Amino acid sequence: MSLISRPPGSGRKKPFSNKPGGRRNDNNRIYNCPLPIVFWYPPPTRVRSLLGLLGLTLTKVETLQCHGVFDEATRSVWVSSKTDSTILWRRGFFGKGDLSRSEPSWLARQINSRRSGGNRLTAEEMTAKRRAERKQFKIDRAKAIAAVAAEAEAVFESEGRVVVPALSGPSIPSAATWKPAPAPEPPETPVTPQEEEVPQEDEEPPEDLEHLQLTLPEAFFLLWNFDCLTVTDPHTDELMTIQQIWIAFQTAQLTPPLPTSPKPPLQFDNPFLINYIVYHHYRSLGWVVRGGIKFCVDYMLYKRGPVFNHAEFSVVVCPVYEDPADQELSVVDIHNSAAFPWSWLSTINRVNTQVFKTLILAYVTIPARSRVSLEVLNSPACLQYYSIREVTVRRFIPARMRD
Repeated sequence: MSLISRPPGSGRKKPFSNKPGGRRNDNNRIYNCPLPIVFWYPPPTRVRSLLGLLGLTLTKVETLQCHGVFDEATRSVWVSSKTDSTILWRRGFFGKGDLSRSEPSWLARQINSRRSGGNRLTAEEMTAKRRAERKQFKIDRAKAIAAVAAEAEAVFESEGRVVVPALSGPSIPSAATWKPAPAPEPPETPVTPQEEEVPQEDEEPPEDLEHLQLTLPEAFFLLWNFDCLTVTDPHTDELMTIQQIWIAFQTAQLTPPLPTSPKPPLQFDNPFLINYIVYHHYRSLGWVVRGGIKFCVDYMLYKRGPVFNHAEFSVVVCPVYEDPADQELSVVDIHNSAAFPWSWLSTINRVNTQVFKTLILAYVTIPARSRVSLEVLNSPACLQYYSIREVTVRRFIPARMRD
């Protein structure tokens, strides 16, 4: 997972993708590094061969440094630098733009909207275009079916013959034959000689108002495992240590009963701990982990990233208490900790099966207070007391699984 760039001659087969060739090549070039660290390999020399025999190497590791600000209200880390946002997104798909669906592309969308005839669209603009075309296709198909039905009614009234309206044929558009109608050209307006003489001033580019938001598990994964992120305290404007960040991320998830009340002490069932354990588990196995609220789950797992292929697996985090008595004494309202009904499981499984995703239930075992002291929560060393079990749930569909 940590191998970012390969030495010359160590090629790898390209994964299958249904994207056009030019766009696929651009994505392979832009997103060639899966993590914000780079391995630099020296050219093959005799010295390198001798060091290889001794178990040594001249490979250098470069860690890119990014900076963010902790925001307790949104429970996230804000990265305002455009350069840092680009690094974190293109090297691992970390975070999301606060004004975008995923990739921070608000500025590019604003620039494209000002240009006339811009050919290169952002990911959000392409999605919006496909949705508009799909909606128009359904409207055109419904109109064509209604016209065929009206023609059958006219034949019955005039000739008395019963004609069954056809739902397919040359007059009924299908997904393979339908094409969007070309956009009408705007009418030409005559230009006066005075307007031709006035030079057109270049518009100033809009100010980038978007920042990258990192979830707490994403931020801690970057700063603890790769040391490529620094976090600033918004109240003191000073850099926070790992221990301070660890405590602050846990405290942000504990909501006091009243705004003036002190926050409760750290708990083993803290939502940040539960979610970070699952996030770290799949990231360490090489998966790209993204939020899955769109499909009613906690996480989505991608092989390379959302710009290459769709997610293959969806993950639901299910906390399990080692000691059931701890759940009764808990002050944290963590979701999925109680036994969920079969209707809930059937609904989520059906939603993910329809989009060709495999549902995974990740059971995180919370250690018992009688076995482990709460003092271990002051450092990330407490993660050794947690464990994960995975259960794959598949929906039986007779029409698909008959063969």
